[in-house]
Parts: sequence; structure tokens; C-alpha cells
Amino acid sequence: MKLATSSFYENLKMALDTLRGNKLRSFLTIFGVVVGVITVMLISSIISGINVAIEKEVESFGTRSIFLYKFNIGFSHGRRTPEERMRKPLTVDDAEAIKNLAAIETAVPFLDVSNNFFGSKTMVTGKNGKTSSAVILQGTLPEIEKTTTEILIDGRWFAQSESEAKANVCLIGSSVVDNYFPFGSAVGETLEIGGTEFRVIGVLEKKEQLFGGGGGNNDQSNVIYMPMGAALKLKPNADDLFILAVAREGLLEKAKDDVQDLLRVRRQVEYGKPNNFSMETAASLIDQFQSITAGVAIAMVVISSIGLMIGGIGVMNIMLVSVTERTREIGIRKAIGAKQSDILLQFLIEAATLTGFGGLLGLLIGWLLTLLVKLVLPSYVPWWAPVAGFFASVGIGIVFGLFPAWKAARLDPIESLRYE
Repeated sequence: MKLATSSFYENLKMALDTLRGNKLRSFLTIFGVVVGVITVMLISSIISGINVAIEKEVESFGTRSIFLYKFNIGFSHGRRTPEERMRKPLTVDDAEAIKNLAAIETAVPFLDVSNNFFGSKTMVTGKNGKTSSAVILQGTLPEIEKTTTEILIDGRWFAQSESEAKANVCLIGSSVVDNYFPFGSAVGETLEIGGTEFRVIGVLEKKEQLFGGGGGNNDQSNVIYMPMGAALKLKPNADDLFILAVAREGLLEKAKDDVQDLLRVRRQVEYGKPNNFSMETAASLIDQFQSITAGVAIAMVVISSIGLMIGGIGVMNIMLVSVTERTREIGIRKAIGAKQSDILLQFLIEAATLTGFGGLLGLLIGWLLTLLVKLVLPSYVPWWAPVAGFFASVGIGIVFGLFPAWKAARLDPIESLRYE
């Protein structure tokens, strides 16, 4: 009776023997399942990796930070509207007024002077002869020290006297150090920026790069900060100003309301009209980005489901063929006492083993591909992705193997024994 009523492990062994006996057919059958699982692994790792990178980047500005700009900030807005393009820029005076609010710890303006008045790039030249127009140039105030935007690892911050005197001094990012001062300390050395010589007084910690880093404007460490007055000497008509305000501990919501009310008054926004400036926090920017990636995740489910469905149809087809090929075997098992449930379980286990093997193969290939993707994009495999991929593949085998298994279980033993 052992052949008639096999245990789960014996059924599993028979399923594995069937796979080994039909290697090519089995692989072609599960190809769709493999593709579906690889898709789950790849897209989930990319989405999760970018989410983590964005969260780290945004939160590096501080969870109490408020970002202010004349244009809409964030990931969800599209092309700028005519109303946005007509907005007047924020000013250093706006930053000073915000800094005086009771709920605000500090407010720091950042003026982009990477381009000159005519739109061409400001050149940065080092004593080693290297010249680049891709360095991000920002004018700011000594209050930058009070934020978590940058971390000083060598030298010192701006002094208030240097800011007031519009001194030609600067803080440089780690990528600027690598490009212009690869040997020895950069502190005390000079750079020529827009034809004016600046003395390096501090070096900033390297930032984690988004989307695999890259050079130029995509490199968050390829930056030079200088006193606001010195920046305006380079670009007198510069107006591309961004303000970073830091709320006092536990007062973020009040700070947001106070900043909004203040700027609406200063920018003469009529009652009931929308703001003519953008205000975001770290949490709101992360929420925006995650709402976008949620849509991508839905697309991922659809794409991977197509692959799994194709694999499922292949499994159903091959299991129906298997039932036909093994009709006499089924008849013998029934003749010596096997129940319908035994036959049903045998073929379900075989189908689940087939697709489960496809799932494991897809996970292995997907994991190797995520290592390659990590060279270009942030990649992080969440724990649920391989678990979901494997159980989905096994589930596909059970669902699409159910009809062939039911058909095998209902075969008449006498007719089956006569089958040639």
C-alpha cells in the first residue's frame, strides 16, 4: 500500500524525479515564473534602494528643517506654470525675518551663483591647472554651521567678520578636494573662481550620492560655499535664492504656520489666494516621493503578474500532458488502493515543486542582477521581496496545477489500466 498512499516527502521525491527526467521541458515550462520573480526582485530592489537613498538625503538636512523656494519643491510637480515663472525670488531679508520668529532656531539662505548673468557657467581653476564649470557654487551665511546640511571635517566655518567684509574665503566639498587638491590638505590653499582668488578655510564631509553619484552637478559633494557678499560680487544680479529654516525642538508645526504667515505678508499674497512660494519639510518630501514609487510598485505587480501568469499557463499545459502520459500509472495506483485525494496531492505537489524551483532560480538570478544594478543605482533588497517571489511562484503552481490534478484524481482506474 506504500505506492498507493505515498507521504508528502515521497510525493516530493517523485516530483523531483519527474523534473530531473524532463530537464529541458521543465525549464521551458517555468521560464515565465523565472522572469516574473526576477522582475519582482529587480524592481523592488531599485524602488527600495532609491527610497532609502532619498530618505537619507532629505533627512540629512534635519527632520526639523523647512525648505523654502520660489518654485514648487518636490518630486510630484510637472512643468512650471506661467504663474510660477512670474514669481519674485526669495531674499536674504526674508531669511533674516524668518530667523527672528520665536519658533525658528535659525534660517540660512543659499544663493546659487554657478551661472553668471548671461547664463554661462562660472569657471573654477586650481593651481594644478584643472578647470571645471560643473562645480556647484553657493553663497551663504555663517549660520550654515547651525544646520545639519554639511559637516565640517577639516579647517573652520566662516567667521561673522568674514561674512560682513565679503571676504574671498570658501568651504569646499570632498569632490572638489579630490579634483583640485589630491595630495595634502586643502585648507589654506587657493582656488580661482570666476577670475577671483578664494582661500580655502574648510573641508566638508563627503555626502552619499543619489543614483550612483556621477560627476558635476549630480555630485552633492562637488560644491563650494562662500560668504553671501563674496557670491554677490561674482554675480551681482543673482536671485536664485533658497532658504533652509530650522524649527525649534517640538515646534515644527507652529514654525511652519508662522513662516507661512510671515511670507504671505511679506510677499503680499491676498487672503484666500494660494502661496506664491513653496514650503516643504523632510517628511512631506519623502511622502511625495513614496507616492510616486507606490505607482511604480503597482506597475511592478502588473508586469511580474504577466510573467507569472504565462508561467502558470505553461505549468497547466505541461501537467495536462503529464496526466495523459501517466494515465496507466494513475490507474495502477488507484487499483491498489490510492484515493482521489492521494492522486490530487501528488500532482499538486509536482506542480508546486516545478514552479517553486522556478521561483528559487528567479531569486538567484534576480539577486545577481541587483548586484550589477547597485553599480549604477541605489539598490536594496527588502526582506519581503524574495519571500513574496517564492510564495507567489509556489502559489501559481498550486492554482494552475489544480485542474490537471483534479482531472488525474477523477480518472477511472479500469479505463486507465486499459490506456496504452
